[in-house]
Amino acid sequence: MSPDEARQLLANAELIVCQEDVQAAVRRVAFAVTEALSNSNPLVLGVMSGATIFAGHLLPQLRFPLDYDYLHVTRYGDAISGGKLSWVVEPRIAVAGRTVLLVDDILDEGITLAAIRDRLLRQGATRCLTAVFSDKATGKPKPIAPDFVGITLPNRYVFGFGMDVKGAWRNLPAVYALKE
Repeated sequence: MSPDEARQLLANAELIVCQEDVQAAVRRVAFAVTEALSNSNPLVLGVMSGATIFAGHLLPQLRFPLDYDYLHVTRYGDAISGGKLSWVVEPRIAVAGRTVLLVDDILDEGITLAAIRDRLLRQGATRCLTAVFSDKATGKPKPIAPDFVGITLPNRYVFGFGMDVKGAWRNLPAVYALKE
C-alpha cells in the first residue's frame, strides 16, 4: 500500500477507541497483571508483530521482576483474513518450569493464541496466561479465553495500537475501524 493509499484509508476510517481510553485500558491490564504475577518472576512473551505497541506500553507499568522475549507466529501476514499458522521465530528463553505471560494485540478467532499457549505448555511451561489489548466480539466460540483484556472491540476490521491494516497503521495511538 502506498503512503497516499494508507492516508486515504485512515481518512475514511472511523475512530472507535480514543488514545485516552487506550491508555486507560493498558493501565487496567497492568494493574491486573501485577496483582496476579508480581511474585512469580514470569517470562513475558510478546507475540510479534502486533504485540510490539501493547507490550511497549504495558511493560514499564509492571513494577516487578520479569524476563522478556518474543515469538512470531502468524496467520495473517499482510492479509486481512487468517490463513495457515506459520511459526516464524521461537522464544530464545526456555519456557520449561516457568510461568509465561503471552502478550498480544488482539484476540480475534483465538486460533493463533490457543496454538501458542498449547505449544508452550507442551514445552514445559508450568502456567501460561494471556494478556490481550483487545478482544473482538465475534459472537462465535473461541478456543481460548484471555486472562487479561484491555478492551472489547466490535466485530469489524480494526487497526491501530499494534493492529495493522494491510501492513500499515500499527503505530497509531488509538483504534480505528474500516467503514462498513
